[in-house]
Amino acid sequence: MRLAGKTAIITGAAGGIGAATVRRFCEEGCRVTLVDIDADALQSVIADIKSDHATADLMPLALDVGLEPSSKAIVDATLKQFGSIDIVVNNAGIRAYEALHEAKADTWQKILSTNLLSYAYLSREALPALRRAKGNIVNVSSTHAVNPRAGMGQYDVAKAGILSLTRTLAFEEAPHHVRVNAVCPGLTLTPFHVRRFAAQGKSEQDLRTERVDHNIQRRWADPREVAHPILWLASDEASFVTAATLMVDGGTRV
Repeated sequence: MRLAGKTAIITGAAGGIGAATVRRFCEEGCRVTLVDIDADALQSVIADIKSDHATADLMPLALDVGLEPSSKAIVDATLKQFGSIDIVVNNAGIRAYEALHEAKADTWQKILSTNLLSYAYLSREALPALRRAKGNIVNVSSTHAVNPRAGMGQYDVAKAGILSLTRTLAFEEAPHHVRVNAVCPGLTLTPFHVRRFAAQGKSEQDLRTERVDHNIQRRWADPREVAHPILWLASDEASFVTAATLMVDGGTRV
């Protein structure tokens, strides 16, 4: 029970990596505030977890983390419900498929607000509680932060910004005993990708068994394989790890 007695906030909690992380944290005794814009998906995740862990202490918040006031609302609600905050997992993210030569201003704003600024805002609002708890932050970036590609420049720029944010915040918060780290997932079989490939006639089982050239393990990751490293970074086992970027990517090819 590596997180027994601790409280975490996890954004993007209704998605593949987010939901898997909530489940792993609950398995390790953590109380969790789940944040996502999709209220129905949040309830589905909670029902799924409680079917296996009936006593899981979970609080859903359906909010748009891309809006600055949401961050204070998340922190206030968590402190009211649980009394403390030990861990923040910034995981929320959206996608856009626009080449930079045609990237629109509103798309830039949406991507940066959700994928980067929400991390900065929620971290800022949670820091007083994290300092009291000597807690930590885990930011979910992407291999494409360091290995960008054509067609998703806005997404990749925001993910690169997360790595800079992580290191700067780690340096600033070290005197307050708050650790800050990042993980960079590679090709991960989330519900988003399952739906995307279903439209192309590929089933989830097809994706799980196909050989891919994206990484040297030549396969997709299960979301739980990303949740494990997030859990480790959030736990006391990683007490001497801060300002780090952990590649969770199966050996992604450059």
